[in-house]
Amino acid sequence: MTVFESVLERLKAEALQAEPEEDAAPIAPAPTIRGLTSGFTGPGGSDAFVSGSQAAAAYLDLYEETTPPEPAKPDPSPPPSAPPPHLLRTAPEEVADDLALDGTESVDDLVGLRRRFARDNHPDQAPPDMRANATLRMKIANMLIDETIRRINVEKSLGISR
Repeated sequence: MTVFESVLERLKAEALQAEPEEDAAPIAPAPTIRGLTSGFTGPGGSDAFVSGSQAAAAYLDLYEETTPPEPAKPDPSPPPSAPPPHLLRTAPEEVADDLALDGTESVDDLVGLRRRFARDNHPDQAPPDMRANATLRMKIANMLIDETIRRINVEKSLGISR
């Protein structure tokens, strides 16, 4: 017996032992509950038991038999756009032109130039079919900037000033 059922039995026993007052209405016995997950108790304190399937059938009239709507046809995808023209420029000379290195840059200028170039040419920002070109452009740009920084450092170590 569950705790809930034992409490109901105790309350029912107490109600039967109590003497009803003369002007009070007689107390109806408490309905029996057979389990919360198995169905419902009947209305009005009767011991009628309604199974879960019977209770579900009572609500079937609320639902109309309808066919689900057909899914909307997706719009045809737009034709692929032309790739950005700068991603087609993959020759080292073309990347050098895009970087616009003139030999007078400082190391700080080169670091900023690398960031600006990466912002515009990073493979993660490129269309999927152009990622290989963007990767190649980034490799060439990094190589050119690293060589320029290395040259500046060699010139400083040799005491050659610009």
